[in-house]
Amino acid sequence: MHAVAMIEVLSIPLGILAGDSMLKAAQVDIITAQTVCAGKYIVIVSGEVAAAKSALNAGVEMCGNALVDSMLIPNIDRSVLTAISGSGAQKAAESVGIMETFSLTAAIQAADAAVKAADIEIIEIRLGRGMGGKSFVVITGDVAAVQAADKAAKSLEAISGMVITSVVIPSIHEDMIRALL
Repeated sequence: MHAVAMIEVLSIPLGILAGDSMLKAAQVDIITAQTVCAGKYIVIVSGEVAAAKSALNAGVEMCGNALVDSMLIPNIDRSVLTAISGSGAQKAAESVGIMETFSLTAAIQAADAAVKAADIEIIEIRLGRGMGGKSFVVITGDVAAVQAADKAAKSLEAISGMVITSVVIPSIHEDMIRALL
């Protein structure tokens, strides 16, 4: 079973140290390790569930009080990984849902819950760059599916209180979808 582990750290040096510890602790692959707004650092790794969990524990231990958030998603939907890199769905959008979160980890968890709950595609998961540390997820599908996905993501206990705003836009204007892509 494939899993993803992530840490979000208030300190860039501690984030890099934690990422190094994660990679040394278990056989995992790095998806990304980078600075994000407001001076935070994230590390996302993937691998088998046990390895990802070991890596996560090692990273969390290195962060101490600088840890903002962390997560482990076993059996993550592969489209979530694609969307993190900004290369999600590229088809014409019938309707669009946008969910804004306070935490980067919450955005990834929301996207995974959404895609598992309904027949939608993830257009993008934008992680905290140029947004004061917030993130957002853009999904597409028919209106009912986007509404169901939005509801499922917002009801996820792990991100309770982390969703700022979400909207579902039926029949989004083609110029607006081009601006999103």
